[in-house]
Amino acid sequence: MSSIRENVQALLAELPPGVELEAAAKGQPPEKIVEAIKAGVKIIGENYVQEALAAKAVIGSSVRWHFIGHLQKNKVKKAVEIFDLIETVDSFELALEIEKRAAAVAKIMPILIEVNSGREPQKFGVWPEKVIDLARQIVELPHLRLMGLMTMGPLTGSPEEARPYFRETRLLFEELKRLNLPNCEMRYLSMGMTNSYRVAIEEGANLVRIGTKIFGPRE
Repeated sequence: MSSIRENVQALLAELPPGVELEAAAKGQPPEKIVEAIKAGVKIIGENYVQEALAAKAVIGSSVRWHFIGHLQKNKVKKAVEIFDLIETVDSFELALEIEKRAAAVAKIMPILIEVNSGREPQKFGVWPEKVIDLARQIVELPHLRLMGLMTMGPLTGSPEEARPYFRETRLLFEELKRLNLPNCEMRYLSMGMTNSYRVAIEEGANLVRIGTKIFGPRE
């Protein structure tokens, strides 16, 4: 079985220029995350605020911390304190809560809008046809900085089946870029995970969230 170091180095060698690797560290102990960082990972993605708090206490701010789970309103205060980017904003209500908490600590909070590109009712995220409207609302909030879009795409089936969902999200990303909204810097298109990152990159992703291919299957 290959080591975390080997896995990270193989991924970094494979990713094209301009595509950043984010280690999806859900359920991973801090020592494994440290191994990934030593091998060259610069962005850690966490699904849970509590797990991130514990990991960051050990690891510190030598890397960028991204929140990639579903953010509950009662966790926003802590999330604003510890994360460099929240990738999963999917409603104006959540954006308002982040605005309030960011204003309280005089922080400009970078965020991504999470797109439910598969239009799956059981999943979080904004349906594609509502993304532009939400973006227009978010850019009015002075302590938020819209930095791009994130999507999961349906998790079932072959990676190829995710292609149209990634493509639709990229077209939205490009449309938002053209709109040139204030408080908006369309920098990140976060798409693709262990099984689908290659297709995501072909469709324009410049940030891929990889867990299993770095850390191995979760126990």
